[in-house]
Amino acid sequence: MHTVWKGAISFGLVHVPVKMFSATEDKDISLRMLHKKCGSNIAYVRQCPVCETDVEWDEIIKGYEYEKGHYVTFEKEELEALGGERSKSIEILDFVALEEIDPIYFQKTYYLSPDQAGGGAYLLLLEAMKQTGKIGIAKVSIRSKSSLAAIRVIEGCLAMETIFYPDEIRPVTQVPNLPEKMQTSDKELTMAKMLIEQLSTPFEPEKYTDDYRERMLETIQHKVAGEEVRVAPKHEQAQVLDLMAALQASLEAAKIPPSAADKTPSPAKPRGKRAAAAAAADAEPAVKKPAKPRAKKPKETVS
Repeated sequence: MHTVWKGAISFGLVHVPVKMFSATEDKDISLRMLHKKCGSNIAYVRQCPVCETDVEWDEIIKGYEYEKGHYVTFEKEELEALGGERSKSIEILDFVALEEIDPIYFQKTYYLSPDQAGGGAYLLLLEAMKQTGKIGIAKVSIRSKSSLAAIRVIEGCLAMETIFYPDEIRPVTQVPNLPEKMQTSDKELTMAKMLIEQLSTPFEPEKYTDDYRERMLETIQHKVAGEEVRVAPKHEQAQVLDLMAALQASLEAAKIPPSAADKTPSPAKPRGKRAAAAAAADAEPAVKKPAKPRAKKPKETVS
């Protein structure tokens, strides 16, 4: 993995030298923009519209537009100075319980590995956090951006989650058309709870796949092989305007007698989850599967 940052975790007077690696990667398929007439790749150039000339990277500085067309500018050294000492350190300010942090705050995850002779201090912090069940709330600067961060343990490795500052979270009160009062019947609520119970299962991320990416890769294979690809027409799912009818149809798909909603539901083991999920999901356009491809599988690229 590529090192994206080097520095140290500091808590109290203890410093833990670490290297940072991205814990996630984007698997999206990158499509280029081409000239439809000749199929050539579209080029993008850095150009100054006033000087009417191309601009090299070493001629570019950054600026903040405080009024339309008016900027204050910053050199690279100024931005680094504004980052202060935190540009090379992850300063733990507090230790808190993970469950106290709403998931809306989390941004991106990084793995932290011990650097050079920092193995002892690294293991000390890792074990202490594991035994106390706490995570560290820290401040860090990455690429001239100051962020809050949560330091926690993931499978024997220290990890850092960048998190939003409170003023970066939009309040729920800004969401339009939220209902103020419950407008459903007790029977509808009971049936909805039964459906949730039947669809409840332990979280197994491996069973969720990117269907769009798989279809795209398969289609690319056939196109490279010069085979015809036909896209099946989209099947529109019937709109069920009656909430009770929709619940009954979902329960039927999950193999639950709708009449059971009149009784108080008792906890039961999940069953019929896939059938119910299939009934509730919107129908997607299908790609007709052509003959076995003759071309090699294309590589996935990160956009």
